Amino acid sequence: MQEEKLPVYEVPEGQITAILDKGARFEGQLSFEGTVRIGGRFKGEIFTKDTLVISEEAEVEGQIEADTVIISGYVQGHIFARRKVLMYPPATFKGTVTTPSLKIDEGVLFEGASYMPKN
Repeated sequence: MQEEKLPVYEVPEGQITAILDKGARFEGQLSFEGTVRIGGRFKGEIFTKDTLVISEEAEVEGQIEADTVIISGYVQGHIFARRKVLMYPPATFKGTVTTPSLKIDEGVLFEGASYMPKN
């Protein structure tokens, strides 16, 4: 299993509730509590009041509604994050992001729009 390349201070604390790892595919609606990491393919809708981590190998297509979203993989769709969205290379994002805090590191491919409402 490849180790997550996110800076230590950005990785959510606590246990990961679930993992959809490399080689796995899921289509539909995913709701969860806690931190979930996706490393495989996902198509559909994701709803959580917590944290979603999208790993380097992941391909996610659809709508995401979460507190915090951390992206290192491929995402196409719409993200609504109540707290923040963090994007690290080699992430590719195509779509719209609505969040009060957005961090895009150098090396990330961002094609789309961002909306940053006041808290």
